[in-house]
Amino acid sequence: MKPLPTLRQLRYLVAVVDRCHFSRAAEACLVTQSTLSAGIQELEELLGATLLERTRRSVIPTPLGREVAERARALLKDAEDLVDIARAAEDPMAGPLHLGVIPTIGPFMIPRVMPALRAAFPELKLYLREDQTARLIARLESGELDCALLALPYPLGDLESIDIADDRFAVVCPPGHRLCSKPTARTSDMHLEELLLLEDGHCLREHALAACALDDAPRNSAFQGTSLHTLVQMVANGLGVTLLPQMALDTGILRGLDVEVRPLAGESPPRRIGLVWRRSSGRKATFRHLAEALKAEMQPTEA
Repeated sequence: MKPLPTLRQLRYLVAVVDRCHFSRAAEACLVTQSTLSAGIQELEELLGATLLERTRRSVIPTPLGREVAERARALLKDAEDLVDIARAAEDPMAGPLHLGVIPTIGPFMIPRVMPALRAAFPELKLYLREDQTARLIARLESGELDCALLALPYPLGDLESIDIADDRFAVVCPPGHRLCSKPTARTSDMHLEELLLLEDGHCLREHALAACALDDAPRNSAFQGTSLHTLVQMVANGLGVTLLPQMALDTGILRGLDVEVRPLAGESPPRRIGLVWRRSSGRKATFRHLAEALKAEMQPTEA
């Protein structure tokens, strides 16, 4: 039988390739530096090849070392999925769950749903990571996250998703603005406005423009916000208008500000809030239970 590397050896290699430093890699793996070095040396002897170039000051992966580390990531992720399958069979809603969430959802949705999640799944330990969509997807694919709450549509590749809720947009403008003269704002009128928008990298920027079919419309390139709170402050100071999702409006983001809100007329497309995970994950039952609980909490309340 052909001798095979151990998962421990592969984990050591990935840690060193990621950090290019033996001491930091050993800390990440919770072992001593000598243990980690010995494990990688055994791996090199087993493969009959040099995976790392070692100097007194640095460690550099060889081209083969990088390729082996990349393949090792997939093997380690599959091994973790096997463990998840076994644990989920016992209780899918128990144990740690690493959940990613984007900044235009997290502050508005998480406080709303967390009490119900704690009550429904007391054995589930949620660890939250807030970041932009592209980086969350990269963390999902690498196995650092189990699932993520994202705004859709967005290219998901081989990831799976379940829709949680629709989140429509409304126009926020200073008092007396021409868009406030009617009960609703027409998307055709929005083409004349220079919008205050989030900076590139936030998918809400593209979703807001799509809601009004504003691909070719002018936009305020002199100012690009990093958060929705910054945008509404700029509107309150008379510097322009913006589009906000209903989720943010429902949590009182405009409280205390002298601004006006008008819903968009017609059937403008909402952004969809979805729970996303790896197709290969062994915790699909967990994600489906979580999605159903989130759906129930995000149902609009009757007046």
